[in-house]
Amino acid sequence: MPSVTIAIPTLRGDETLESCLRALNAQTYADFQVVIVNNSGRDLAVSEGLFAFPIRVISPAANVGFGAAINIAVRVTDARDAHYVATLNDDTEPDAGWLAALVGEMESDPGIGMCASNIRLFSDERLDSAGMAICFDGSSRQRGHREPAAGFALSEDVLLPSACAALYRRKMLDEIGLFDEDFFLYCEDTDLGLRARWAGWRCRYVAGAAVRHRYSHTTGAFSPLKARFVERNRLWVAIKNFPMAMLMRAPMVSLLRYSWQFAGISNERGAAAEFIRSGQSVGTAGAIIARAHWDTLTHLPALLRKRTALRRKRRLRPAEFTRLMQRYRITAKELAHA
Repeated sequence: MPSVTIAIPTLRGDETLESCLRALNAQTYADFQVVIVNNSGRDLAVSEGLFAFPIRVISPAANVGFGAAINIAVRVTDARDAHYVATLNDDTEPDAGWLAALVGEMESDPGIGMCASNIRLFSDERLDSAGMAICFDGSSRQRGHREPAAGFALSEDVLLPSACAALYRRKMLDEIGLFDEDFFLYCEDTDLGLRARWAGWRCRYVAGAAVRHRYSHTTGAFSPLKARFVERNRLWVAIKNFPMAMLMRAPMVSLLRYSWQFAGISNERGAAAEFIRSGQSVGTAGAIIARAHWDTLTHLPALLRKRTALRRKRRLRPAEFTRLMQRYRITAKELAHA
């Protein structure tokens, strides 16, 4: 059987991590190892004898972020022994057949480079994610978020997976590169997924790969920290990955989204309204937007160098990539009201 490295970054290292490991202990697919990257800055004791799988804990000197933590786990494992890399949030509990379903789908087609899980909210039978959709300002959104999970019972091709619970082909990662560590938190999976699509790799949503997720357990669903990185990093996604014609239209799409979000605050609808209800202010939201654009401006030379490097690995023509994005598009209005 192909072997798998499961990379689990953790910031809290609390009881949710223990629950995640216990769920992995019940997997029907047994040929895997777990690498925990401890971003907490505290000692993390894991009783290896309690689990049937090899487990390793790596503690960087500081919180390196989500993408960098995954990269550490990949680099300390041997590509000859780990044909696949699974990414898993520490606040998830995968069903017993989760990994078997992902590996089985990946093995069925060598053109599949990524697999998305059936990620459900921990509290009920609603969905967290069945893959990701893209807005033409660079924002991404969980496909099916908060919809009944029963409506996503069939496996199908999707744009890209949420790295909350995903499987990546090691061969693909060797070709396109690992997660962009400059993102630190959020949208790094969107960036990697789009780079993979440029290179011609497909993504498959695997309905049988079910995972329970305590949504935004670490940072909070509507915290200023999350809003800051999401707003900044969606700009970075667009600059790195969008064809020029799409990139030129992105500022107009952003303005449309801001207008719908402002209207949503008045109508108490959508994520912007929930951000305000969480105790934040419109002024805080404006400051986050301004800082995101300033950070992007200061990083623009590096982003353009990465865009140039990506162009050398493309297999799709810009028109083909644009049609792909259209197929999995979410509009600015839909995003604002989600």
